[in-house]
Amino acid sequence: MQPSEIAEVLNRPLSQELLARDLTRLAYVGQDDTPRVVPIGFTWNGREVVMCTPKNAPKLPSLRRNPAVALTIDTEVHPPKILLLRGRAELDVVEGIPDEFLQTNGTYEMTPEQRAEWETEVRSLYDGMVRIVVAPTWAKLIDFETTLPTAVEELVRQREERRRA
Repeated sequence: MQPSEIAEVLNRPLSQELLARDLTRLAYVGQDDTPRVVPIGFTWNGREVVMCTPKNAPKLPSLRRNPAVALTIDTEVHPPKILLLRGRAELDVVEGIPDEFLQTNGTYEMTPEQRAEWETEVRSLYDGMVRIVVAPTWAKLIDFETTLPTAVEELVRQREERRRA
């Protein structure tokens, strides 16, 4: 997929709405070569999806070995709105707590006092984290109104061809 095609998908209003959410599902290949999918908080910085995890997270050796990943960001209503992304995970070990980690938890309802307490607890727990950064190399938006899953799009196309014949 060309960068301009990816940008076109990501710049759609619905994509921007989904990229403003705070939870994605990260798919990767585990150490035993079987698939994994884990929910993880994320932020979108306008170019990349950034997720943060503890330095001892079990997913990290797998991502180092095979950085190919897929992400799903979706809604919980019917029909769902779905943004599918693919890319390569770049791992960035940082000291302390990355700003992105604090941002991923920014939409949860907390009083200022609860937020300060939570942040103090986080800072005492982690001496550092790993930023998992994914620049999308492929993107698809499914809204079930203007865009459909690929298999359904194909069925619709075939039906239209039969009607014209």
